[in-house]
Amino acid sequence: MAELKLFNKWSFEGIEVKDPGLKPYICLKPSILPRSGGKYSKSQFHKSQMNIIERFANKLMVPGHKGKKHLLTSGRNTGKTQTIYKLIKKTFEILEKRTNENPIKVFVIAIENAALREELASYQAGGMMVRKAVVTSPQRRVDLALSIISQAAYRKSFGKKKSMAEELADEIYYAYKNDPSKSEAIREKERIEKEADASR
Repeated sequence: MAELKLFNKWSFEGIEVKDPGLKPYICLKPSILPRSGGKYSKSQFHKSQMNIIERFANKLMVPGHKGKKHLLTSGRNTGKTQTIYKLIKKTFEILEKRTNENPIKVFVIAIENAALREELASYQAGGMMVRKAVVTSPQRRVDLALSIISQAAYRKSFGKKKSMAEELADEIYYAYKNDPSKSEAIREKERIEKEADASR
């Protein structure tokens, strides 16, 4: 049987998740076009069985809004699977040219680097709000990394000359390089971890 490659171009073979905490939560099951169509939605922790590229596509369809006024939105891409997969393909082509590496490997390392380990939880004690540092669950670590990467790219490309694919490639590349000065995901991770460290 022929090897299944992402978009018939990039192999999943030999790609490993080095972070032991994230290993069970980043699925790298080979697929040409990862799309489960809600196949696992009724099972517990179903997201862990979904290919990481599909989870990323879902985040790109609904990356969230900025502020109460909904200044930035993904409305134009919501539910448009073909548009999103074309965007991911173009992004991965840019990454391949820039790094000379398998873009799936670059993407996985970027997620590992952007996945925060600690965050703040607020609760009420008496009449005051208390903030306490808590360890972030691995599933949430992956979700937050994907969300921040997609939101940062939308924000940077909105109304700008650079396309979404170029901004997305930049964000993933600098997260892969673990560069907080140019990657919003790494910067946000460091900010939250610093606040959590101060509240311990």
